[in-house]
Amino acid sequence: MSRETQNANNDHFVDTQPFDPWDKEELTPEQEKYFLASQWKLIWWRLKRHRLAVVSGLILLVMYVSILFVEFLSPYAQETRNSDFIHHPPQSIHLFHDGSFIGPFTYGTDFSVDMETLKPTYIDDPQKIDRLRFFCSGDPYRFWGLFEASLHLVCPAEGGTMFVFGTDRLGRDVLSRMIYGARISLTIGLMGIAVSFVLGVLIGGAAGYFGGWVDSVAQRLIEVIRSLPEIPLWMALSAALPVTWSPILIYFGITIILGLIDWTGLARAVRSKLLALREEDYALAARLMGAKPKRIIARHLLPNFASHLIASVTLSIPNMILGETALSFLGLGLRAPITSWGVLLNEAQNINAVAVYPWLMIPVVPVIIVVLAFNFLGDGLRDAADPYKN
Repeated sequence: MSRETQNANNDHFVDTQPFDPWDKEELTPEQEKYFLASQWKLIWWRLKRHRLAVVSGLILLVMYVSILFVEFLSPYAQETRNSDFIHHPPQSIHLFHDGSFIGPFTYGTDFSVDMETLKPTYIDDPQKIDRLRFFCSGDPYRFWGLFEASLHLVCPAEGGTMFVFGTDRLGRDVLSRMIYGARISLTIGLMGIAVSFVLGVLIGGAAGYFGGWVDSVAQRLIEVIRSLPEIPLWMALSAALPVTWSPILIYFGITIILGLIDWTGLARAVRSKLLALREEDYALAARLMGAKPKRIIARHLLPNFASHLIASVTLSIPNMILGETALSFLGLGLRAPITSWGVLLNEAQNINAVAVYPWLMIPVVPVIIVVLAFNFLGDGLRDAADPYKN
């Protein structure tokens, strides 16, 4: 059979039109949307498939938004003392009484003292029904220290009580103090990671891009800092803060200390990435066109692993929160009248008090929730930013 006859018989197997991979007639709408998506949109799509990371992100979003309105959300003011209800146990919120729905309320309590143990005892009195009030006028406060206000989301009944998490040794509501403490404990992580991020990017970027003696000095500095035991170093630096400083200065001092110690890991990650990326063709082209090192690092190298930086920052914030909590728990961090979760846990150091009043340990619960949420969100961001994962 001749070659012309073979070609004629095979014509129906051959498409003479040039192949265009971007031909819209060949792509489904879903494929076109995927191929034209930016890198950040791809990361967002991958992150949405990580259900645990999304839930953790929503929890953190709610908690960080709530710190803007802690005065409004807390049922009592931060330093309100209820001297008649010292070490009051947690009260339950009820909806039904004798089978009838009457809305959220608490039962009143009768106070007595155990003459053998001298322990205060509070017994619910079913005859005293204290209905909760919403969007009500309660303890006065200064909103963000700017103006006087007294509006609260929920308040106890007139003459009643609402101690959902009990009270401390001075009769202060533990729930309200936890809400106030969230503002300090959550923001100290953000401020500390800001200091750590700047130092890590600057020192790690210089070491990775320039190499040579700059890299050697940076690596020796990192090795010295990492060789020091972290907790004793925190304790030593915190103890060096003057006792006469105001609570605000102590707050910023603890933040800077946490940032100065935690930057080494990020610096090494930035260095290792820049050592590889600085040899790429686009970096060489930028140098040949006369771009300065600062511009090459900021505009060409760092954006190529910005997703990795975001994941690293997300995983570092819990360390900052735990650091502040540990220092305040040991009495070397923030001090009264500043309220943080670590300061609240400082009152639970006495094991005898915890055995008798276990609700004093409740402030550890939000610490655990926030740390787990940041870890799950960081894991999700790391998986979503990995270009080799589908």
